[in-house]
Amino acid sequence: MSWPALHTQLVGANRHSTSLGKIWLSVLFIFRVMVLVVAAESVWGDEQTDFTCNTLQPGCENVCYDQFFPVSHIRLWCLQLLFVSTPTLLITMHVAYRNHRDKKRLQGELLSCPSLKKRKLPIAGPLWWTYAFSILCRLLFEGGFMYALYVLYDGFRMPRLVRCDQWPCPNLVDCFVSRPTEKTIFTVFMATASSLCMVLNMAELTYLIAKSIQVSEGLHFYRPKQVHLML
Repeated sequence: MSWPALHTQLVGANRHSTSLGKIWLSVLFIFRVMVLVVAAESVWGDEQTDFTCNTLQPGCENVCYDQFFPVSHIRLWCLQLLFVSTPTLLITMHVAYRNHRDKKRLQGELLSCPSLKKRKLPIAGPLWWTYAFSILCRLLFEGGFMYALYVLYDGFRMPRLVRCDQWPCPNLVDCFVSRPTEKTIFTVFMATASSLCMVLNMAELTYLIAKSIQVSEGLHFYRPKQVHLML
């Protein structure tokens, strides 16, 4: 996965976002992507090679590892970041469509066409719905992956010892996880960063709804001045 390319796309969409959206992107890349690339991948690099069981039965160790760790933490977090980041690209597509439409309209009216790519569109009308939908999708993806991580690993704590009785293991076999404390710390950290992103998403969605209601009420209570004609 090319994280710099994804960052470039998200930064382009983030120009049209709120202040909370800019904070969300900073938290996403500083506390999640950078930690995942710089530190977490090296911590989980030995998760299978150093997963040892007290038996020499061929195949037993692989079966036990697959039973307790069906999906790698690193791969699950990469999928989570990919799914969470993708809805934001809807804003980029919407803005690109608006720019293309306005460019054709200006050319059709024989007007000078300034650079439309650098303009900042207000979050109103159809763009408001696209923006709100992207935040809702981010919330659903974050919550879904957090729940999947909790269910797959029975919590966020990495066990030191797991017991396996799957075939071809001859009996109840004890298996030991490599560096469980360090992996637990990283798991809790990533879960906390994901929770912080969810809080920012909920706050931004609330802000958008409140702002929309405020604007609607302002338009509702606005009354044009009456003009009295002197006959």
